Order: sequence, then C-alpha cells, then structure tokens
Amino acid sequence: MSDAYKLTATEAVQAIASGRLSSVDLVKSCLARIEETDGTVKAWAYIDPELALAQAAECDRIRKAGMAIGPLHGIPVGLKDIIDTVDMPTQRGTAIFAGRQSGADARLVEHLREAGAVILGKTVTTELAFVHASETRNPHNPEHSPGGSSSGSAAAVAAEQVPLAIGTQTNGSVIRPASFCGTFGFKPTRGMISREGVLQTSVSLDQIGCFGRSLADVALLTDAISGYDSRDATSFARARPDTVAGAAAEVPVTPDLAWLDLPFYDRLSQDALEGLNAVMDILGPQVTRLEAADALSDLVAVQATLHEYEICQHQAEVFEQHWDQISETLKPVITRGRLISQMAYEDALAVKASAEAFFDSFLVDYDAIIAPAASGEAPVFGPWTGDPIFCTLWTLAGLPCVTLPLLVGETGLPIGVQLIGRAEQDDRLLRTARWLQMQLAQAA
Repeated sequence: MSDAYKLTATEAVQAIASGRLSSVDLVKSCLARIEETDGTVKAWAYIDPELALAQAAECDRIRKAGMAIGPLHGIPVGLKDIIDTVDMPTQRGTAIFAGRQSGADARLVEHLREAGAVILGKTVTTELAFVHASETRNPHNPEHSPGGSSSGSAAAVAAEQVPLAIGTQTNGSVIRPASFCGTFGFKPTRGMISREGVLQTSVSLDQIGCFGRSLADVALLTDAISGYDSRDATSFARARPDTVAGAAAEVPVTPDLAWLDLPFYDRLSQDALEGLNAVMDILGPQVTRLEAADALSDLVAVQATLHEYEICQHQAEVFEQHWDQISETLKPVITRGRLISQMAYEDALAVKASAEAFFDSFLVDYDAIIAPAASGEAPVFGPWTGDPIFCTLWTLAGLPCVTLPLLVGETGLPIGVQLIGRAEQDDRLLRTARWLQMQLAQAA
C-alpha cells in the first residue's frame, strides 16, 4: 500500500494485526511521504530510514511467528527531540547539544518498544523546548507557524508523515500546535506518563502529550506509554484511566459543560470567537456560561514564575557554560528567571496547589470545561509561535486537556476547540469529547 501513510493509527494497527498490511510497507509509505513533503514542512530533526525499516521488519517477523504483539505493533511514532533514545541523537533544538547521544531510553520510549511501536525519528522542537521558534512550518500553509514547542510533532502528524507523535507541554505546547495544525492533541493528567529521560525545563509543570488523527489514536498512544515511575516526582502509584475505552464509550447521560469567561479571552480572534459561540449554541443548555473570578487570571503569572524559576535551576549549567549559544529570544527570559526569589517561587507553588484543589472541586459539577485551544488561526511564521495563554491554567493545575480540530478560520486554517477534564478522569474527558463530535456531526 503506497498510500498506507493515510491510515489512522487505529486503522493501521488492525491492518497489521490481520496481515493485510506489513509494518515494513507502512514505514516505507511514511518515509516516502516525508521525502515528498518535508522539504517544505521541516518537521524532522533526525531520521534513520534503515533503523526504522529494521524495527519494522522485526515487528513483521514477530507477528508471522505467532508471538505476542502489543497495542502499537508495527506503528511508526515520532518523538519530540527532547526525548532520549539509545539509538538516535537527542539534540534538544539547540546547537549546544548537537550530536548528543543518550546512554538510555526515556521511560516512555521503553513503553513504546514494549508496545511494538517503530521509533521513526526525532521531530523538531524549539530551542530547549521553550520560546525561540524552530524551522518547522505549518503543513496547511508554510507561510504560517505550526506553534511551539512541539512544532515538529504536530506538523508531522498533520502532514500525514506519521500517524502518531509525542510532544510535551509546560504551558501550551501540545494543545496549541495541535490546534494550529488541525490534529487531535491530548495532554493527559500530570503524572500519567513518566518524564524520566525527557529534558527537564520545569519539574512542576512539564507534562507529556500525544498527537494523532482521531480521539482513538491519541487514546491508543496514551495508554501505551502511561505507567507509574518512582523516578518521576509527579508520577502517581495508582491505576491509570483506560483512555481507549473512554474514547470509544457512549455517555451514560448528556454531559454538562462549563465555559469560564476569562478576562484574557479578549485576545481571541473574531473567527475563533464566532466559531466557539456557534459550537455552544448547538450544545444549548448543556453549556453553562460563568464569569470567572479574577483570581483565575492571576494564575497566568504563577505559571510564568514557576516555569522561569525552574528552568534557570534545572539548566543552570547549560546557561552558564553556553551563554553565547543561547538565542536573543531566550536570554531575557533567563535573566528574568534568575531574579525570582525563593520566597516568590514558594508562594507560586502554594498558589498552584490551591488551583489544583479549586478545579478538583469545580469539576465535580461538570463533565468538562469547554475553552479555546488557541487564539485563532496560526500566526504568520516568525519568532512568535502563538499565544499559549489559553492552555496556561489547565497546565498549571495538571488537568487532562484535549483539542478537537472542529473549526476553520477566515483564511482556511484550522482552529481547535479544547475540553478540560477533572484530574485522573481522562477516560471521562475523551468520552465527553466523542459525544461533542457526534453532536456537532448531527447538527451539520
């Protein structure tokens, strides 16, 4: 199948398991698609076709031998270039780490290998997964940004170069690029997926997320890489929600959604606002519109304090030894972060804990919060990768978030609609997201 690259991950899993498609043919199709499109998209930092095909051939051998196969057997996956692998460099979006080779796989990569996935390569990220834009372009229009910092992962899935990819989110770096690129993006509850072996920019905020072409796809990937890891301070030693089951389930009762009218929603473009209002008009009484307390907007500054303070702590040696190789975009952030006092940092941690408690209580009464995924269409390509503020509160509180590619802006670029669920109820969130898709399909 020369066009096997068009398959969703869920479709490809079924085709490979049944013998209708080989992993080698799927990987060859994806590599050909990358060859065809990546000169423009620039989504990949590193690819080793021979290694990918060798992994795929081993997957085919295992299946033909009648051995056990995993939930991602033979499926190619892209990894954000801050996730360590023993057989590929991890260069973290900066010349400082050019050619850097890890001696061990990240924990999530171990899970991928166990699940039978083919690690196709490393996707482009911004400098140290922070603010300085990468070379990646938006597949829908290369004159526009794909978002950051998981730019390559979102663009690779949107360009049909790979069915699944993994990113990270410290502020808005899964949900925002998924919205801009028109893919499904899912950031599970903080602690669902281990960050061991992933570049640490903020121990309090860094979270792993997934890109795919359907809710079923992001759920499939999430379940495969989730699990407890005692080495990760945020990993919890409890059973995880079954997100695959959630993404396939019917709602037992009609969900209730909340819309929080936050002051910074004045940053929404007119087409995004009109689109969101149209969605909520279709849902009618199932959406309760609420004026948000001013204190919720203050959480944006709390996130910035934690992020900037912690990256200066975690990457202090890099910044000190390689200051001349740091971009002029990132240098002011580092300078600001170095001025944050220990007391201000501890105060921010306390407010973060309060926010977690608030949302845990608030979401008892609602199945999800409905919100913008981004300000609107992707901005024109440049140093600015888009405003992450529409993700900030939910990331700070560690809540599960999903963006659905439901809207189209005035110039034809995609715009996502975000749903946010209660912590550790990721399955319920995806169930609600599936219901939302069906409601809008019926109204179309």
